[in-house]
Amino acid sequence: MTTKPKLRTGSHLLPGLAAVVLFVVLAAAILRASFGDPQGFGPDAPITASIGYAMFNLDMATVPGEGMLVAFEIIDVVLVAALVAAVMLARREEGGSVVALLADGGREVRDRLTDAESEERRSSDGRPQADRGGDR
Repeated sequence: MTTKPKLRTGSHLLPGLAAVVLFVVLAAAILRASFGDPQGFGPDAPITASIGYAMFNLDMATVPGEGMLVAFEIIDVVLVAALVAAVMLARREEGGSVVALLADGGREVRDRLTDAESEERRSSDGRPQADRGGDR
């Protein structure tokens, strides 16, 4: 027999109520805020072409691009370094070879490790030895 879910009232509702109040306050502040006119380039400015001219150091650009180019290159170097670091941290090696843990959910590595442990426990004639305790 199934029962209907019951609404639990008590002190655990206070954080939820605080979150709703915070959301209402932030929504009211954002909706009431007035923003000035947008600054920057004109509507007909060829920004992409100007960045291309700045990259090849050509003086044909209508929008000055030196500040954008430096910022673009700094962001590029930081993102490439973060990508390389993420790959290096995510990679696992075992015995000099890369092990793909997520390809099979780790079953292959688990099986390899348990096979190696069972081989260590076997004696030369193939009979299993008694467990030696903590000297693995």
